[in-house]
Amino acid sequence: MSKGRDRMVYRRPDGTWVNKRNDSDRASTVNETQKEAEKAAREMLRNQGGGELTTKGVDGKIRSKDTIAPGNDPNPPKDTEN
Repeated sequence: MSKGRDRMVYRRPDGTWVNKRNDSDRASTVNETQKEAEKAAREMLRNQGGGELTTKGVDGKIRSKDTIAPGNDPNPPKDTEN
């Protein structure tokens, strides 16, 4: 279930990477690289009190999801990706 403070990082057709709140129409930041956009999204989520960060790859498919503390993940992943 997506909350408003959750964020999405994805690539625009012009090649830039966007960090956007799920309940917003406009991007919070526009970055040259995916890494920069993810870093900005993580910092904003920490400042907001936590939430879910979803990152899409170049192909537009979800590449990873990560719960940023102090968010509450009732079923934390067992993998070591994040």
